[in-house]
Amino acid sequence: MNLTVFGIGYVGLVQAAVLAEVGHQVVCVDIDASKVERLNQGLVPIFEPGLESIVRENHAAGRIKFTTDAAAAVRHGEIQMIAVGTPPGEDGSADLKYVLTVAETIGREMDTAKIVVGKSTVPVGTCEKVKARIAETLKKRGREDLRFDVASNPEFLKEGSAVADCMKPDRIIVGTSSEDTEAVMRELYAPFNRNHEKMIVMDVRSAEFTKYAANCMLATKISFMNEMANLAEQLGADIEEVRKGIGSDPRIGYHFIYPGLGYGGSCFPKDVRALIKTAEGVKFDAKLLRAVEERNNDQKSVLFDKVHRYFKGDLTGKTFALWGLAFKPNTDDMREAPARVLMEALWNAGATVQAYDPEAMQECQAIYGLRDDLMLCGTKEAALRGADALLIATEWKNFRAPSFDALKAALTTPVIFDGRNLYDPKVVARHGIEYHSIGRLAA
Repeated sequence: MNLTVFGIGYVGLVQAAVLAEVGHQVVCVDIDASKVERLNQGLVPIFEPGLESIVRENHAAGRIKFTTDAAAAVRHGEIQMIAVGTPPGEDGSADLKYVLTVAETIGREMDTAKIVVGKSTVPVGTCEKVKARIAETLKKRGREDLRFDVASNPEFLKEGSAVADCMKPDRIIVGTSSEDTEAVMRELYAPFNRNHEKMIVMDVRSAEFTKYAANCMLATKISFMNEMANLAEQLGADIEEVRKGIGSDPRIGYHFIYPGLGYGGSCFPKDVRALIKTAEGVKFDAKLLRAVEERNNDQKSVLFDKVHRYFKGDLTGKTFALWGLAFKPNTDDMREAPARVLMEALWNAGATVQAYDPEAMQECQAIYGLRDDLMLCGTKEAALRGADALLIATEWKNFRAPSFDALKAALTTPVIFDGRNLYDPKVVARHGIEYHSIGRLAA
């Protein structure tokens, strides 16, 4: 099938590459000429395991193309997929200006029937706005004869495993009331739907809401577990043992119940806020969602508070090794990362940070530039040298089995503040290192 994807950010690029991988002819369009040029040179602008090779191979085979020519892109695709950003406005609501600009572009350039698919995370009712904008544009052209439909098809990708999630989705949500549109969407996703039926078809508004409900449910699990961790610490319980105990209940499960420094990234924070604003718009008090956001915001300061107490409130002139900058492993994304809150609090207290992350160093440099109180180190070992303590903010695999003897020798003060509970407190204690983690008593 011929498919056009508007927006080659995280969602658009991954979805486009995977659809090209199974044989569809995909044209990706973006207003960022430099990004398009880099992609045409085989340079992928984001880190995502497995993505670069798929993009390069399918680009070389001619199944995926990148352009700034919106008119040609619209002509190419029977399906027009909108995957542009919906950044939060000042009040937390989703900004639809890019989505509606694409809708207008489609209405201006289309000359045959189209199916427009909303892939971006958008508030309930957005597809109706897209449909109205396209219809309005067609009317101005005097081309009301051109048929089109607008469907919702939210993405459920996890950064760090997005390619795998796309290749083997656990569900494919399609919002449409048109049997013709449903048939086309089934053809589009047929290569991913062979083992068993994964497509769930519903009305458009329910599909739009499903995305928000899913992300807010997962954010709620994270905030709940962090609240339990903080309480466990006060009660003398070990949250890691509690996690095993409750996770063994199949009604709860082990996913998203790891205590830590809170959620970050491009989805959960934005989507929780956006749904709160949507609720306010219909005069509904989203008490639970507001509590989820409040707990998450507070949780990002927990590790700094532990450090501040340990050093008796005086961090001036101290140097801290920081392992992990990205909001989660297997990505270079630092959007709303707990590490940012931690670093900025340390700097405000007069401390210096020696940081290492396997993928997010360049992103950190782009965000903060050159600073006297920030040293980006080439290895995790280099970050330790002369530091007063080690702080862990991201659970990368290569942080899980350090040489504790070498770590102790490198640190001025043998103490670890672990925001991801990577280590067994008894093991760390045997090496003569003091260990502070989340929801467990200090060892």
